[in-house]
Amino acid sequence: MKIHLCCAERCRRQAGFTLIELMIVVAALAVIVSLALPVYTSYTIRAKVGEALSVAAAAQTAVAATCIEDPTIDPLTDSDAGYTFTASKYVASIGFSGSCRNPVITVTTQNTGAPAPIDLVLTGDMPADAERLNWVCTANTANRNVPAECRS
Repeated sequence: MKIHLCCAERCRRQAGFTLIELMIVVAALAVIVSLALPVYTSYTIRAKVGEALSVAAAAQTAVAATCIEDPTIDPLTDSDAGYTFTASKYVASIGFSGSCRNPVITVTTQNTGAPAPIDLVLTGDMPADAERLNWVCTANTANRNVPAECRS
């Protein structure tokens, strides 16, 4: 049976990482985090704004039901549509304007992490011969902060 003895210098080299190796790893991690953080921030803002858009779906339904019954309503208000809204974590307000032929729903967000509140404007269009509203969504912020259906 052979027993291997190592000299002190050889054992010291196998003991762990050098300071340079650790500094390279820390620098690589810093680069990765600096690139990933803005992407993650945009993703979380977009998710919160997406939640606001889903809350607005109930308002769209209320407007559509009201305007199909009586397309002559002008101006359109939330009380006309029988819709009430209480502010939630990410939605500050939902407001109605326009007429039944061209209703407008404005959704104002809050606490999304964006530098300023984001306004989503849902504009409806009901052609004279149709019995449904077609909706278009626009926003007052960069496209990276809103869901795909609200990007211009």
